[in-house]
Amino acid sequence: MLRVLSNILWVLLGGLWLALVWGICGVVLCLTVVGIPFGLQCFKIARLSLLPYGKKVELNFSEHPIANIIWLFVGGWEMALMYLLFGALSCMTVIGIPKGIQCFKIMKLAFFPFGARIK
Repeated sequence: MLRVLSNILWVLLGGLWLALVWGICGVVLCLTVVGIPFGLQCFKIARLSLLPYGKKVELNFSEHPIANIIWLFVGGWEMALMYLLFGALSCMTVIGIPKGIQCFKIMKLAFFPFGARIK
């Protein structure tokens, strides 16, 4: 019950916008043949950005190291930095700590999405 309530609050307080932005990025990347693998990773991040509570991210960098390095240089580090800053700002208040923890979870996925699994 708490997970459902937390996810509803997350969606209302910005999670829907995050998921929409990641989804739009995914659609744009999928318009090109070369960008399809990267667009699919955007969709993975969008799903987690929409409902992050109750999910875990398991990274497996060694599964696709070259794709992760390309992602990192193309903009993954900027997205991860954004989530790090939002998470740190959220953790400055006691009530924002759960939101900050979810931002850190999404940050891991935004940093190295290829080979990562959401459970």
